[in-house]
Amino acid sequence: MMPKEQNEKLTQTGPGSLMGDLFRRYWIPALHAWELPEPDCAPVRVKLLSEKLIAFRDSSGKVNLIDEFCAHRGVSLWFGRNEENGLRCPYHGWKFDGSGQCIEIPSEPADSSMPGRIKLKGYPCIELGDIVWTYMGPPELQPAPPAIEWAHVRPAQRYVSKRFQEVNYLQAMEGGIDSSHVTFLHSGALNTDPLFVGSKGNEYNKRDLKVEFDVTEYGGGLLVGARRKAEEDSYYWRITPWIMPWYTIIPPRADHPLGAHAWVPIDDEHCWAWSINYHPRRDLSEREQEAMHDGAGIHVKYVPGTFIPLQNKTNDYLMDRASQKARTTYSGISGIAMQDASLQESMGPLQDRTRENLCATDRGIVMARRKLLQAAEDNRAGRPIPGLDPADQAVRSCAIVLPKDQHYKEHARHGLFPKPQTDPVSV
Repeated sequence: MMPKEQNEKLTQTGPGSLMGDLFRRYWIPALHAWELPEPDCAPVRVKLLSEKLIAFRDSSGKVNLIDEFCAHRGVSLWFGRNEENGLRCPYHGWKFDGSGQCIEIPSEPADSSMPGRIKLKGYPCIELGDIVWTYMGPPELQPAPPAIEWAHVRPAQRYVSKRFQEVNYLQAMEGGIDSSHVTFLHSGALNTDPLFVGSKGNEYNKRDLKVEFDVTEYGGGLLVGARRKAEEDSYYWRITPWIMPWYTIIPPRADHPLGAHAWVPIDDEHCWAWSINYHPRRDLSEREQEAMHDGAGIHVKYVPGTFIPLQNKTNDYLMDRASQKARTTYSGISGIAMQDASLQESMGPLQDRTRENLCATDRGIVMARRKLLQAAEDNRAGRPIPGLDPADQAVRSCAIVLPKDQHYKEHARHGLFPKPQTDPVSV
């Protein structure tokens, strides 16, 4: 069981919190680049780490992220006019540039010094991998741009989606570290989902229910090895990198694309679940892209005009008890993404970890919690933290069958730390 104080440290991410200060040291996925389709388009509300912000693409095409509320009387700048390289409040015409600096107060004399004294908080942004990223930490500590592999392949090799999830980031992320549930929760989907079928690993998943975990540290986080029996003299390994502070890369199946996730806190009871499929060497096929767009694999269908999954708590995730009874789907929920999300949301928005009882298959989760807490303490003390060096992000997942006397740490390095533009190591 986890002490209440430790659970609070891990799950609170607002300004001034221990984990919030840590997360602000990293580049954060904020929104799809296509949500701001052109210069001077409509602004978009963004909430990250409990901060309400507004994103806008200015007249030069640059994306900016500033405090949502006008410094005058608190009007939301979502109502603002995006024009001439700035966002103008429609209430009294106060105008702010992309850094949050007030540059015009129409009611003030032309020589007034007041605009220069007014500044909203503003955060730098970059566009990379079809995503707008922001850095919300101390300016003097801004790291190099993200080097995670999926953000750097060509657009045709990548598919990116996000969904609104009504839970704290940690319980969603912990689901991504836990490979043991695949044998149960996703058993029906392994042989039916178009992005998972055809893998020999599917047989190993179903055959061996007693998965064993072997977790090792590396510079950017953890390598979570899940071992199952393959043939008489070999093991089937699925090795999932957990990259600080909230990324995982899912081991592939057969020749399907790799999958990846980022769980980004909106506030302490909601997060964005980013889902990415990519292939490091080839374009995604038309059939693969259609499946992803249709909610297959780790993606979902949406309530029209939103990022809310069509299956959600208001409709009990469209649960089908007949399907559950027939074991067509183990939980009665269709779709891998929502099979995960439905159960994570069932814990409540903020899981009470003082009541949990962990076992051997939770080893990766325990180590990730410890690493997050240690990194947060190191950050407070001014010590180096993991995952900022681009070299620490140069890691990939893999699925591999090895003789029983060979460990993945040595014998799967070609799959975990591969040369660029090579095929994934898969089964």
